[in-house]
Amino acid sequence: MKVGDKIKELRKAERLTQADLAKKLGVAPTAVSAWEGNHNRPLMDKITVLAELFNKPITYFFDVEELGNTGDAIILPVYGNISCGTGAVLYEETGTYETTPKDWLNGGEYFYLRAKGDSMTGARIHEGDLLLIRRQDDVENGEIAAVVVEDEALLKRVFKSNDSIVLQSENPNYAPIIYNPEQNKQIKIVGKLKKVVLNF
Repeated sequence: MKVGDKIKELRKAERLTQADLAKKLGVAPTAVSAWEGNHNRPLMDKITVLAELFNKPITYFFDVEELGNTGDAIILPVYGNISCGTGAVLYEETGTYETTPKDWLNGGEYFYLRAKGDSMTGARIHEGDLLLIRRQDDVENGEIAAVVVEDEALLKRVFKSNDSIVLQSENPNYAPIIYNPEQNKQIKIVGKLKKVVLNF
């Protein structure tokens, strides 16, 4: 059964109209109609609300063929851009998820990003690779991290000394980027790189 069919079935069981459900989710009724017609699918934030509303696990709202055997796996979101607004870190939902083996994870919260550009090829990270990131706001010197600088997400090796942060690429064509407090730039570590899933 497809996700849209499941939503329709649950909605009818609760005797809700599409407009009723749309109101509870904070979306337009046309969005619910598109989901139920399997023309579109809800993003992760709406799936979370649907799961709570209908008392179902989040995995219920995925197609079975997408999940495979999830007994030893967990579903993680793939985020698009990351930005910092008013001190809060904002993650752009892409509506894409990856089934991830639980033995890749070791406590904490995880998500995926997609590699952009060629600045980290020396670390065998290439355009389009999936990057498994553990959410944390600091890393040890020399570790590779997802860093947001002025609302741009970068993946770099991080070094810290004398209040300065050095972001080092793994490609000799790119010079190190150095930030210090006097520059007054907003820089924030959002997570540590845990695994690269190669793009074949």
